[in-house]
Amino acid sequence: MGFELCLVDNWWDKNIGRERIAELSRYAQGKGVSLMLWYNSNGFENDAPQTPRGCMDNSIARDREMAWMKSIGVKGIKVDFFGGDKQETMRLYEDILYDANRYGLLCIFHGCTLPRGWERMYPNFVASEAVLASENVFFNEHHAKQQGFELTMHPFCRNAVATMDWGGVIMNKYLSKDNSSRHPRYTTDAFEIATAITNQTAVQCIAMQPNNLKELPQNELDLLRRMPTTWDETRFIDGYPGRYVVMARCHGNEWYVAGLNATDKPLQLTIPLDMFAPGTTVSLLNDQPTTVPGALASGTTTTPLKINKKQQAKMTIQPNGGIVICELPTP
Repeated sequence: MGFELCLVDNWWDKNIGRERIAELSRYAQGKGVSLMLWYNSNGFENDAPQTPRGCMDNSIARDREMAWMKSIGVKGIKVDFFGGDKQETMRLYEDILYDANRYGLLCIFHGCTLPRGWERMYPNFVASEAVLASENVFFNEHHAKQQGFELTMHPFCRNAVATMDWGGVIMNKYLSKDNSSRHPRYTTDAFEIATAITNQTAVQCIAMQPNNLKELPQNELDLLRRMPTTWDETRFIDGYPGRYVVMARCHGNEWYVAGLNATDKPLQLTIPLDMFAPGTTVSLLNDQPTTVPGALASGTTTTPLKINKKQQAKMTIQPNGGIVICELPTP
């Protein structure tokens, strides 16, 4: 897929071991991929049992651990379970960021407070969770059903404040490795892909499963491959918290327009597209409408869209569905 990073989540020290992590890192680098490793913060009021533990809560352990990560080519850390906002815990965040920056390590925080300014203070700060994130879509069917509501709410609240690590763009139809058991996903493929644009974070997690490489249509794989993670400009176009949102973001000279519909009915909108010159032909990813009331769209289409003189377009976003409009890739 051409993705740059792969996260190895908790218990890796127990289930894989440090020697094999070093081996995995070498293998990944041979494929043009770098690892990020999960750590328990073990900060104030943190009794979470997941390991590795005792590696991030004091300067001596951090220095030893980060020197080892640098020596095997690891590029980032995801540090989880921060208890409270007391001064001791707030110092721990910045101590981790400061030391990680010395070793060239990117930082993602989970189970954490809302960040207020770290993006401008530390060049290696990527994102903080500070939200009821996508892991809950996996853990609980209630949150899977709420996903549309939540991801049309956060652009107006949580993500408007600071970068947000919501977690994975989920491409499995069911929340299981075999893609046939447990509860289903209640959003369409176009919705999921559009969230990679509406959710702002400098490392975008695509929750790929091996079966996705065979099951997803080529138009979806192509768009996931070229998805930017950093933006030079953001424009709010339309929306209402918890119902729908349409946003435009620019990466370099390329504009991406994404829309999400969290309602159970098709949403008809006239979308201004003045970021594209009249006469330009762009690409529109949309869900195929279904004839079954209440059913999710079963597939997506990618069609050319010519920008008219008014620089606007009428379109329908399917229930719990999405759209992505972007410039056609250069051959």
